[in-house]
Amino acid sequence: MKPKHQRLALLGLGVLVLGAAAALVLTAFEDNLVFFHSPTELATKEVSPQQRLRIGGLVQDGSLVKSGSDVRFVVTDGAHSINVAYRGLLPDLFREGQGIVAEGTFQNGTFTAREVLAKHDENYMPPEVVDALKKSGEWQRSGGK
Repeated sequence: MKPKHQRLALLGLGVLVLGAAAALVLTAFEDNLVFFHSPTELATKEVSPQQRLRIGGLVQDGSLVKSGSDVRFVVTDGAHSINVAYRGLLPDLFREGQGIVAEGTFQNGTFTAREVLAKHDENYMPPEVVDALKKSGEWQRSGGK
């Protein structure tokens, strides 16, 4: 084999190895991706029961029910609501009427949360939640902005 062909074969092998490494990295990222959805999006989309996702919205007033370490509440964006079940300690800032983001799975109309994050004001809400609240007319920006 001529040196020119050897270099070309080596270059092709390098591109192949680099492509395989990129494919492995992308596959690893895909397993860890968690998509964000509003209650309205979950009501209209088909979601796999095993798919991890995040939901966000406001905790509906009067919906919080605690039974030991089990907690049930309703998250709403003003247009649609989702029942949430959670086992564990809630964040200190968690309360009814408060914005939250929960991560878990959605199955049979109930979102089973593995983690619940409370937000102390709308400045830290994901843009998707803010947009959903604005569309429903529930948006009330504090601080006079």
